[in-house]
Amino acid sequence: MSRLTKIAATSLLGLVLMLPAVGNAQGKRPLSYNPVVTPNGATLPFEMVKGVKVFHLSLDVIKWEMAEGFEIQAWGYNGRTPGPTIEVVEGDRVKFLVTNNLPESTAVHWHGVLLPNGMDGVQGLTQPGIPPGDTFVYEFTIKQPAGTLMYHSHGDEMLQIGMGVMGFFIIHPRGAAGKRVDRDFAIFLNEWSIEPGRTTPDTNVMTDFNIFTFNSRVFPGTDPLVVKTGDRVRIRIANVAQDTHPLHVHGHSGTITGTDGGPVPRSAQYPETTVLVAPGQTRDFEFVADAPGDWPFHCHKRHHPMNAMGHDIPITLGVDQEGIEQQIRELVPGYMAMGETGMGEMAEMHMELPHNTLPMMGGDGPFGPIAMGGMFTILKVRDELSEYTNEEAGWYEHPEGTVSYSIHPPAKKAEPSQWVCPMHAEITSDVAGANCSICGMHLQPVEP
Repeated sequence: MSRLTKIAATSLLGLVLMLPAVGNAQGKRPLSYNPVVTPNGATLPFEMVKGVKVFHLSLDVIKWEMAEGFEIQAWGYNGRTPGPTIEVVEGDRVKFLVTNNLPESTAVHWHGVLLPNGMDGVQGLTQPGIPPGDTFVYEFTIKQPAGTLMYHSHGDEMLQIGMGVMGFFIIHPRGAAGKRVDRDFAIFLNEWSIEPGRTTPDTNVMTDFNIFTFNSRVFPGTDPLVVKTGDRVRIRIANVAQDTHPLHVHGHSGTITGTDGGPVPRSAQYPETTVLVAPGQTRDFEFVADAPGDWPFHCHKRHHPMNAMGHDIPITLGVDQEGIEQQIRELVPGYMAMGETGMGEMAEMHMELPHNTLPMMGGDGPFGPIAMGGMFTILKVRDELSEYTNEEAGWYEHPEGTVSYSIHPPAKKAEPSQWVCPMHAEITSDVAGANCSICGMHLQPVEP
């Protein structure tokens, strides 16, 4: 069998063994824990072999969709980034068969796991690198309390983690421990530099990132967190990015119950609505979902809940561009004055974009454009749910009298009879909702 055939075979095996839910051996006996939900992600199944939980991991070059219309070339485990979530129990004996389908050597570091030095997974220091096409074995016993940990590359780390080689390693308690959690989510943070039109992240960038992800997805491509009123919710957050990230939940207050070092004693917990997670850290944030509604959960650094943006364009806020726009358009066809009153208009324009990128702001809500992106998702709390799906949750139906409103009744205006493109005045229509045939923008009504 040729080396390429071996790589193809092992990669296919990894994809078959990686399922989007608890799989094979897990399904043969009741689980002693409530399985973790990895939004937009998957769980790594295992087989029981003579009392040992055996897992299969492959490192692969993959294509990964961050949101509809935006796909990158990434590196990951079992065909995805982050890799499938690993779930074990205190005291388990575990074995991992790791096959390297990358074009360079690698190693798997079990971040925060207490194990023999030779299993720590640092290329060149605790083990030789796993060469392309080879399979290495890691085997150890879980000897520490339950908690949220990680696994990631520790070979050519800057490039490999920058391409997406990371995942969750979660230890569950053996037997009852603490308050049972009804909904248990895991969200991995990362940052990327991907210029519009490109598909390969620039892993040499150290600070000026333009894509910020939850589980390697950006809003509006991030799955919502759907829960029932009264559920006890845990959000596990992991970070191997360059920045610290303050994660904020609306409408609720909770406590940090665990770190990558283990459970936080109850006497040391205090209320928070924002959780700061630094590079190399994990945090377990728990709260009771006691407020029905659609509540944002997002990074509170201002640029991080946004999608691709350029940082070299002058700010035009408050600048009167009247008369200049047409002059510039003669030199730069298609130029349009923007940003005079703010950037919110960007969410409504629906302009034609360069290949393989996203608008800076996106997502439509029940009241109009949400105008967010990047590290943003929605906590959907519902009184009644037969199953935890976004389809059933839908948009929240607010009780009468509970939505903010204007003190001025809407003025009655004459209905427009014509719509025009803001960039191409020659493109008009007498039909509402039409788009410009040149740039794709929504045509705007002409005041009667």
